[in-house]
Amino acid sequence: MNLGNLIKVILFYLFTFTVSAETIEKKYASFKLLNKTTNKVSKKIIPVNSLIVWETLHIEVLFCASTPPNVIPEDYTLIDVYDFINEEQINIYRGWMISSSPDVTPLENAVYDLWLVDCINDKTS
Repeated sequence: MNLGNLIKVILFYLFTFTVSAETIEKKYASFKLLNKTTNKVSKKIIPVNSLIVWETLHIEVLFCASTPPNVIPEDYTLIDVYDFINEEQINIYRGWMISSSPDVTPLENAVYDLWLVDCINDKTS
């Protein structure tokens, strides 16, 4: 077996095991928001499939899930974020956020930083 085929086999097995990892859908996504103008960090728990207004941001959580307890802990969410600037709605983020890597998938703009803390089933968590 040559090196190219060996790499393909290894990638196939890595991809297979990654995709087969089961996820647990959760009811709420917990976020932190840094307002850079006031230097204040606030936390909010947002229900999945809902849209909330947080300062000038309109945040819609489309999906939130966690890995099972028997694997490395990971939470991820799919969100859509709009900022209302001068009464104009501007999409500033659409995509996935991962709790273990807030520096890789954060929302960063001139006024706000938003990152996922975790996905939960109980709003009091």
